[in-house]
Amino acid sequence: MRVLMVSDVYFPRVNGVSTSMETFRHKLADEGVEARLVVPRYGDEAEVSGIVRVEGRPVPGDPEDRILRWRAMHAVVAEAAQGCDLIHIQTPFVAHYAGLSAARHLDLPVLATYHTLFEEYLQHYAPYVPSGWLRAAARGFSRRQCNALDGIIVPSSAMRSRLGSYGVTAPLHVLPTGIPVSRFGGGDGAAFRAANGIPAERPVALYVGRIAHEKNIGFLIEAARVAQASVPGLILLIAGEGPACDELKQSVDALGLNDAIRFLGYLDRQQALPDCYAAADIFVFASRTETQGLVLLEAMAAGLPVMALPEMGARDILAPGKGCITPPDDPVAFGQNLAHFFNHREAWRHLGAEAQRYAHSWSDDTMAERLASLYRAQRRQQRQGRVASIAGAAL
Repeated sequence: MRVLMVSDVYFPRVNGVSTSMETFRHKLADEGVEARLVVPRYGDEAEVSGIVRVEGRPVPGDPEDRILRWRAMHAVVAEAAQGCDLIHIQTPFVAHYAGLSAARHLDLPVLATYHTLFEEYLQHYAPYVPSGWLRAAARGFSRRQCNALDGIIVPSSAMRSRLGSYGVTAPLHVLPTGIPVSRFGGGDGAAFRAANGIPAERPVALYVGRIAHEKNIGFLIEAARVAQASVPGLILLIAGEGPACDELKQSVDALGLNDAIRFLGYLDRQQALPDCYAAADIFVFASRTETQGLVLLEAMAAGLPVMALPEMGARDILAPGKGCITPPDDPVAFGQNLAHFFNHREAWRHLGAEAQRYAHSWSDDTMAERLASLYRAQRRQQRQGRVASIAGAAL
């Protein structure tokens, strides 16, 4: 079976969409599914078999991302879709319309994964537009796009409920992105600490992810400041890049927390990131808008206890209460819980092993098998509908 994935974002741009696509691209091959990709070109990326790059221009104010050329994307997707059995759209911009157009022209089933909760994000990027208007516009936009498809994949039950409340009537399938569990379990924490000048005995909390306003990183900085009152050596490592980085660094400087809060930038996922996870004592996360929260599972796979807000998609991961602590949605309470963790290590020692065992139930192998089954079911359904249509016309 051949599937064409189309997206307005992909590596080297690092985020959940890119990670999801790359994870499934490799693991679907084990399920007998060849995944072809049409994605943006960011610079001089090397040619890779099965991946076609399309030129675009930087997004104003966010040079990490690309606005793909409309005609070029449509032409490339239409050509790449030849010989495919299904089209899987990953983003709701130019890729959505190119993928939908090719699918309808070639009479192919078309699915999309709803990765991003735009209703919660837009207010951070258009602060002068009334938030109520932005929310309504985002809901209507999502409803129209989703209802034009044969099905929508959502990474969590919270996202299924949210799209249902928008009036989405197309079938909704809850299917999270899995993680390569083994990759995150063998990091060298001691080497990472030594390379970054962090003493072995210093308590370390870690955040990994996009440095953006919607990630609520300011909440974590305040919580770390509160915890530092009773854990003087505490350091919060922030790994990642994004548009809020400069503003957050200025805030840390103004608070006099430069020794306690350290920005690491982007870390290579093959070695540096697993090493970073291994160097930390606990993973902290305060986003209220995650559609899933893959980094929570990565941290757990590395044997890290997680302290996070059980909001939106993260709730599916945190709800069983395995390997995690879920403080109230208040930076002071969060900081107090963080301090308690470091001051009572023995009481929480079981969380690391518990987290690592739990992460295995979210493996990439398991989720790829489920996705391949969904692809095949969608193709059978489309073929059955075609046969029924032909039979009806003959009568």
